[in-house]
Amino acid sequence: QVQVVESGGGLVQPGGSLRLSCAASGFTLNDYAIGWFRQAPGKEREGVSCISSSDGSTYYAAPVKGRFTISRDNAKNTAYLQMNSLKPEDTAVYYCAADPYSSSYCRPKDFGSWGQGTQVTVSS
Repeated sequence: QVQVVESGGGLVQPGGSLRLSCAASGFTLNDYAIGWFRQAPGKEREGVSCISSSDGSTYYAAPVKGRFTISRDNAKNTAYLQMNSLKPEDTAVYYCAADPYSSSYCRPKDFGSWGQGTQVTVSS
């Protein structure tokens, strides 16, 4: 069964860092596109960062570009989202998602398997 589980969220001060983990089971993560998404209160779920299942190309949403880094560890079958220089606007529930089909986009509708979400709160 394809399953992903996020962890690593928490409370951090503006300018701080967090690393989110996405542990995959039931499939080889490297064969799937992986996406990180977030949903803030009152806002729609949006793509944050995605990595392809083919050549490892990445996508970053404009608000996080230069601050966040998506990666995957093949041996651990785990993907990560390193979040640096966090801002209050980054506060949201963050979701990891996986899909066997690569996409040029990073949209929720492109991903079929979702984690439960992990809360990230950026506040002083």
